[in-house]
Amino acid sequence: QVQLLESGGGSVQTGGSLRLSCVVSEGSETNYCLAWFHLTPDTDREGVATIFTRDSTTDYADSVQGRFTISHDSAKNTVYLQMNNLQPEDTGTYYCAARNPAVLRPEYCSPNYVYHYWGQGTQVTVSS
Repeated sequence: QVQLLESGGGSVQTGGSLRLSCVVSEGSETNYCLAWFHLTPDTDREGVATIFTRDSTTDYADSVQGRFTISHDSAKNTVYLQMNNLQPEDTGTYYCAARNPAVLRPEYCSPNYVYHYWGQGTQVTVSS
């Protein structure tokens, strides 16, 4: 069973930065797609960033493009989400997730596909 453990959430003011980390218990040789999702009480879960660990291809939701950066350290089995210029609408719970696509291509990391493994979430609060 793959386990994911997030850390790095917290409270910041508008314009501030946070870096989330997620340790994946199994390496990228079995979970080629890693992603961060954002959930609030008022919205559906949104995939904000994905990374295909085989070649580090990344993709972002329009809402975070240019502000958030996803990266992966294979030696540490850790995926990061660097969040800059945070806005109040970024408030919510952030989950990291992993999937092992049947076809090893970056497009199969889309958050529209089912992610099989999830962390417990970490809270981010951005105040104006």
